[in-house]
Amino acid sequence: MPEGDTVWQAARRLHVALAGKVLTRSDLRVPRYATADLTGRTVLDVTPRGKHLLARIEGGLTLHSHLRMDGSWKVYANGQRWNGGPAHQIRAILGNADRTAVGYRLPVLELLRTSDEDRAVGHLGPDLLGPDWDPDRALANLLKDPARPLGEALLDQRNLAGIGNVFKSELCFLLGVTPWLPVGELPAERAAKLPGLAEKLLEFNRERPVRSTTGRRGQDLFVYGRASRPCLRCRTPIRLADQGDGSRERPTYWCPTCQPGPAPAPARSRRTASP
Repeated sequence: MPEGDTVWQAARRLHVALAGKVLTRSDLRVPRYATADLTGRTVLDVTPRGKHLLARIEGGLTLHSHLRMDGSWKVYANGQRWNGGPAHQIRAILGNADRTAVGYRLPVLELLRTSDEDRAVGHLGPDLLGPDWDPDRALANLLKDPARPLGEALLDQRNLAGIGNVFKSELCFLLGVTPWLPVGELPAERAAKLPGLAEKLLEFNRERPVRSTTGRRGQDLFVYGRASRPCLRCRTPIRLADQGDGSRERPTYWCPTCQPGPAPAPARSRRTASP
């Protein structure tokens, strides 16, 4: 599931493969940009911004993409077989003399002026893995709506950029509160700890092939994806319920013993489900 750490990894792979090299192949398979031709231009850099990817290209252009749930960028050596999915799922191809980057199932793909990047990412809060990271600003953003459930506030990329559903559930566990606790009711010492803890988790995972929040081999996550299995700390079965506004409900995991506080009634909780 792409979150700030995996998007950072994707940006690094693309940067290594494309940056500083002239494009010899360009194919944007979305109607609006079907006739756009980037061949002959040099890729300047590929930069992550929260969950967004910005490929800056000579001539003041930026190819902006977002992976959401299922999108991915794959990099292949020339002549290597592509295996990221069927051809009809390909949305973008960028190639040079050595490597070809192929974007599969990209729900967001747009070509814009680099000077207009703020139109795509200007709404984002401070990036947990970016040069603009500001823990004080991130905390202030989270606390602007004190009645909002913590889990929903963490997923709002306008507050801080890079947290997805996995890190949301894991952060709430490490803070010892349910994801339904109103942000304003988070004890002051835990609120002060939150930005640094979030940064630590993403920094720890940005170069790891398998995401981990526990530091334990074979037991990578405390609660996410572990519905009905025993909590690694207290052995209470982990619970699962949807959280959100109806149109964007997300599966949310928590330990009812280690994370006291408001939570859905048992009749609403789902005991088993896949992540």
